[in-house]
Amino acid sequence: MKDIDFKKISEKLKEIRISKGLTQEYIANMADVNVSHISNIENNRVKISLPTLVHICNALNTTVDYVLTGEYSSPSSVLEQEILHELHSCPDETKEQLLKIIKALK
Repeated sequence: MKDIDFKKISEKLKEIRISKGLTQEYIANMADVNVSHISNIENNRVKISLPTLVHICNALNTTVDYVLTGEYSSPSSVLEQEILHELHSCPDETKEQLLKIIKALK
């Protein structure tokens, strides 16, 4: 059985946080942990617990599935989650256009 790549998870969390312009302090407050704990997670000095991962994902407005991409095998669902993650930030107009394109490609 393959070990969980906590380094990859921590890098993904940091990447998402930075891309959204959020501070470690904001995430720490939302996840009810210390700022130093967020720093330790992002720098792979500690392994993140499941409850903390869920709280951080909620604070980042992302899914645990998206953060854990690559940690389990189901390529189609991973791809679907990535598509959904990208779609989430699109305006409704863009979503409608993409839906028409998808239907046309079937």
